[in-house]
Amino acid sequence: MSVDRRGLLTAGGAVGAAAAVTAAGAGPAAARTGGEGGRRRVRTGFDRLAAGGYAELAGQRVGVVTNPTGITADAVHLVDVMHADERVDLVAVFGPEHGFRGTAQAGGSEGRYDDPATGLPVYDTYLKSGQPLADVFTASGVDTVVFDIQDAGARFYTYIWTLYDCMAAAALAGKRFLVLDRPNPVTGRAASGPVLDRAFATFVGREPIAQAHGMTVAELARLFQGEFLTARPVELSVVRMSGWRRGDFFDATGLPWVPPSPNMPTPETALVYAGTCLFEGTNLSEGRGTTRPFELLGAEGVDRRWAEAANALGLPGVRFREAYFAPTFSKFQGKTVGGVQLHLHDREAFDAVRTGIGLLVTAKRSWSGFAWRADRWIDKLTGSARVRTMIDAGAGTDEVVAAWRRELSAFRAVRRKYLLY
Repeated sequence: MSVDRRGLLTAGGAVGAAAAVTAAGAGPAAARTGGEGGRRRVRTGFDRLAAGGYAELAGQRVGVVTNPTGITADAVHLVDVMHADERVDLVAVFGPEHGFRGTAQAGGSEGRYDDPATGLPVYDTYLKSGQPLADVFTASGVDTVVFDIQDAGARFYTYIWTLYDCMAAAALAGKRFLVLDRPNPVTGRAASGPVLDRAFATFVGREPIAQAHGMTVAELARLFQGEFLTARPVELSVVRMSGWRRGDFFDATGLPWVPPSPNMPTPETALVYAGTCLFEGTNLSEGRGTTRPFELLGAEGVDRRWAEAANALGLPGVRFREAYFAPTFSKFQGKTVGGVQLHLHDREAFDAVRTGIGLLVTAKRSWSGFAWRADRWIDKLTGSARVRTMIDAGAGTDEVVAAWRRELSAFRAVRRKYLLY
């Protein structure tokens, strides 16, 4: 195993009244080249932590919240690297949804077990928060909780709320908290979409952030600390990346992609996810059980009229193809359904959230069988009842998108305070 040893940690600034936040490196991320064609090589927070000799963890009993995405640039898992390094006293691993080693499907986890590769105890954090999660940290015997998970850039991707819950629980348990940063795979250029109404808070959205937040996990940790966890702030530090710029898509980083969850197989999936995941809140398939989850959408009885209506919207950066597919699991398992496939031709111009709204509007208008899930899951995904009620009332794409303009502008102003790159 080889770990890049270049670079050192340097001090950053404070977040909130009681948070000392260490940002490795200062100023704009420097461009680096490496790999084929001179592609810039991004070094993650973990690679920089290791390069600095794990100085942030000296004298600490360490536990790591991670999943299969917590890897080095050499595609070796950080738990395996740290366990083999005598400079780190790694004593526990904490697994989120889908588990530490990634064996569970959506809505599942691996439970409590001892990791066969390292012998380390693995504790389950999924659906735990507050004092019960704090009790897990206390029972593990750790002094510092480290977080390293690849995000997908959408408010309803649950790992960022695992981050939030773990920060709150670490504060209750009196533990330090260290976030190792990774790229936002869909860039960090801007936030978009509706902002959560706290009345609709769930594990797919704890606090009022935009549907596509445009932040890295370290930036989100700073925002959570500075805006939402002020009553009992955790002792927070972050190790930032080097070489990453806000306009970078994942393929510009030179990093290996590991699916953060079973239905996020490629960085291209992440590009559409913040919009098309809204179909989880309907009776249409969002493409789970296919090789193109969130890029294929459909249901029994849908035909070419949906693709025609969606293309007529003229949404930037994307075209829609009439498509037929048979999911191997989830909605319509084993049945052939009709629908659309998204084909991005200009990812710079593409707006995932606007596209998702346009597809909902046209699906309802072109297919008489359209229905929302009975549990109003769409309200939890969008953060309020507004999207559902406006579409039901006949609103078009532009009208729905315009309805969140003011709240989005306010979130963008808050967001700027916590950006690192």
